[in-house]
Amino acid sequence: MFKDKSGNKLSADQAQRKILNRIYNYVLDFELMVLRWVSHVPSHLIRKLFYALAGVKIGKGSVIHMWANFFEPGGVKIGDDSIIGDHAFLDGRAPLTIGNHVDIASSVMIYNSEHDLENADFSARVEPVEIGDYVFIGPRVIILPGVKVGKGAVIAAGAVVTKDVPDFMIVGGVPAREIGERKNKNPNYILGRARLFQ
Repeated sequence: MFKDKSGNKLSADQAQRKILNRIYNYVLDFELMVLRWVSHVPSHLIRKLFYALAGVKIGKGSVIHMWANFFEPGGVKIGDDSIIGDHAFLDGRAPLTIGNHVDIASSVMIYNSEHDLENADFSARVEPVEIGDYVFIGPRVIILPGVKVGKGAVIAAGAVVTKDVPDFMIVGGVPAREIGERKNKNPNYILGRARLFQ
């Protein structure tokens, strides 16, 4: 009686789960649309309030600049004194953990999900992403699912990070490769406040 998009028969229980999942996705899409509208408000305080209501965990002194986009905001956790640049995309379909004193530049995209190219139905696979303390991520970086960026690491502008980055390592390129190492192994700086109307 019930069939999926590929024409396979579904039991009533399977169909019910699919219907509930569809309703959940409609609600999520509406929430993400509201967050996109909120991302245009030039007030960190108002944006932070709405992001927190959507489930984003934002530490003390941390800010998210304007025009940020999310997927599953409840899976995103940001530590203290971290700055997320404008036009960032933060994916929370699996846990996305951003540490303390992290500086993420403009237009950075962090993904927790991607299509499984080997799976017959092209379904998604999800893996957590972890960004350590005192990390700097340059503009237009893309970080893919399952990546762990170690403490104090630096990712150069435009890099595509497909594998783990060790502590204090500097990486760049497509795909990202080691290009240097940070000399200061004991960072203790505070990023400070963000620009007022950004």
